[in-house]
Amino acid sequence: MVNEIIKKNSITYGVITGITLSFITTIMYAVNLELFIAWWTTLLSFSVFIIIPAIMLVKTKNDLNNIFPFKEAFTAYFITALIGLIISVGFKMVLFNIIDPTIKSSLLELTINYLKSTSTKFGVPESSLNEMIANLRKTDPFSIVEQLKGSVVNLFFCAILGLIMAAFFKSKTTS
Repeated sequence: MVNEIIKKNSITYGVITGITLSFITTIMYAVNLELFIAWWTTLLSFSVFIIIPAIMLVKTKNDLNNIFPFKEAFTAYFITALIGLIISVGFKMVLFNIIDPTIKSSLLELTINYLKSTSTKFGVPESSLNEMIANLRKTDPFSIVEQLKGSVVNLFFCAILGLIMAAFFKSKTTS
């Protein structure tokens, strides 16, 4: 059973994480679609999964009088990341599939153009590039199913990050 303080803080900061990620997506949508493929916006979104949960872990550790075992620290991080991911992916599903389904074709073309430019820089053979583009066109990377697949991968990376952060924020043993 999860401690009430951990549950309350994890849910609160999970919602904050999800709203922050949704806000970043909204800004990218409103300002310039090319931001969806910019490397630094990916880094910005990734940093949200570090900064907000780190604040939550510090607060929770303080609320628990610095008695914060590894398992509870990981659980707190994981709940926060899971809620944030659910809110963020849910928002993207609604944006890409209900609010503005036309954005998907624009983003696909931007992704293909980016793929072409980076592939030539790294000397990827033309046949491999054409195959990648054909596979990309076959699948709808912004469909609900693909968004869910991507969220599973993101959750895996969040779990690894959660293990690292839990090790960092856990309380030190007294023995």
